[in-house]
Amino acid sequence: MPKELIFAVDDEVHIQQLIKYNLESNGYRVMTFLSGEDIVNECKSTIPDLFILDIMLPGIDGLEVCRQLRQGMRTKNIPIIMLTAKSEEFDKVLGLELGADDYLTKPFSVRELVARVKAIFRRVNISTPADWEIVKHGNITIDTTRREVYKNGILLEMPLKEYELLKLLIVNKGRVLSREILLEKIWGFDYYGETRTVDVHVRYLRQKIEEDDSNPTYIETIRGIGYRFNDK
Repeated sequence: MPKELIFAVDDEVHIQQLIKYNLESNGYRVMTFLSGEDIVNECKSTIPDLFILDIMLPGIDGLEVCRQLRQGMRTKNIPIIMLTAKSEEFDKVLGLELGADDYLTKPFSVRELVARVKAIFRRVNISTPADWEIVKHGNITIDTTRREVYKNGILLEMPLKEYELLKLLIVNKGRVLSREILLEKIWGFDYYGETRTVDVHVRYLRQKIEEDDSNPTYIETIRGIGYRFNDK
């Protein structure tokens, strides 16, 4: 069975080689690119199973590449890991807001990168029980076979992480789930990021599924703990 194909873009050749060698050593197929334009052009003919995007690139940067991929019909649901040499929270949050699924700050551990790639593919490849193919709550419907979410029958644009978070909250409706539990379940391993990652995704989920995201009725904040999907 062919292994997953990964597109990695970084303008530093030694980092490209590091990523390519270690991911190929773990059985993945890897194509590397020097610029954002190169990876966008390649997507016109070939679609990978995962993108690894450096933020600081010549020409269009990684954030713009992420935005374009999320707007493309063929690439909008492909997982994205961002690489950044910046540690400011703004860059991390902006990447998540544009639709990235995860990020690593340079210099990064190769073992951590491999672990995060494996975790993403575990989540994507998990089979769903037959009785969970369609999950409904109020005017929200999740089609797990297509990884699609509908509100009042209208398809919502939703990155992979938001989709998985919403599904986890709904199937556990009525239960309080801590931010730490949500990080572990959605990210698939001991996530090194801040719990603000969950808050960012919840904020954008509310904007999509709530009638009034400033006064949410579906996703309730449990102060100091986490979130609960209301079973009302």
